Amino acid sequence: MRFPLTLVLLVTAALLTVACDEQRAGRLEEGVSTEADVRREFGVPVQITERADGSKVLAYPRQPEGATNYEIGIGPDGKMNSLRQLLTPANFARVQPGMDEADVTRLLGRHAKVVRYAMKPGEEVWQWRFVQDGSLKKVFEVTFDRQHKVLATATTDDERETLPGK
Repeated sequence: MRFPLTLVLLVTAALLTVACDEQRAGRLEEGVSTEADVRREFGVPVQITERADGSKVLAYPRQPEGATNYEIGIGPDGKMNSLRQLLTPANFARVQPGMDEADVTRLLGRHAKVVRYAMKPGEEVWQWRFVQDGSLKKVFEVTFDRQHKVLATATTDDERETLPGK
């Protein structure tokens, strides 16, 4: 079976990103590593949130092809004070009906994909790809209503793993 070259390259890049991110994270130490160290390991953050106390949060989403979203805290002293992978079962469980899109984004980071269904106008489903139990590729889904509030959540198999001919 032949796979389009683009798909093969994207999957390979995603696997390398996960492995590289684990190595990068392993070279950083809370309370010791500086913001410069973080940037040297992870690169330029996609988003920087500056707080009133002088601390920062650097966002490193790996969606849509990756399986992680990292959030790295930098204290007012310029040292890393946290490194968190946001796509965890504990964070998924915190997504509750009635939450708004901004709350979900703060909790899980940037989503991989948005799906809209013609038969459900006004609703949309946001998806995050993640790995469960070390190797199972899954998708966490959040359905939002017309008011951009959470209606429901679900965890499904990653469709790319269950396509015919795989």
